[in-house]
Amino acid sequence: MVMPIEKEDHNKKLVTDLYKALVTKDTNTMQNLLASDLEWWFHGPPCHSHYLVSYLTCSSSSSKKSLVPNIIIGFGSVIVAEGFDEENKVWWVHAWSICNGIITEVREYVNTSLTVTKLGNLHFPMSQSVVSKEDVVGSTCRCIWQSKLCDESVPGLILTV
Repeated sequence: MVMPIEKEDHNKKLVTDLYKALVTKDTNTMQNLLASDLEWWFHGPPCHSHYLVSYLTCSSSSSKKSLVPNIIIGFGSVIVAEGFDEENKVWWVHAWSICNGIITEVREYVNTSLTVTKLGNLHFPMSQSVVSKEDVVGSTCRCIWQSKLCDESVPGLILTV
């Protein structure tokens, strides 16, 4: 049985291998790592909406180092990578979801700050029939990671894992 930390390390390796394949345009490796129906979500200025897509389709003309992550961090089945494309002045964060060893979803954040939060379990007595909004927000959400490379001028979003 694979322990959670080992599985997370395996998931991080999958994403690392994917970035190597993206910059070298290794379509065989990309095909093996990505679900055929990869779900893609984009958050950022419309002018950059095809930033990652151009790599996924091997049509990018940007330099290879523009898609090299500065950091890859794992949160179980969600792996987050962050980088900066100096050539195009683009900060990016990708949140990859992995299921059964295949990347099934990517959420792309371009020139957008990302905060990853974790939801905890609610533990209220059975006799407490009403839970206030403050109880839920205050006791269940906590920041576990935040974008480091972007500046304060960009909008921010929260991803809950």
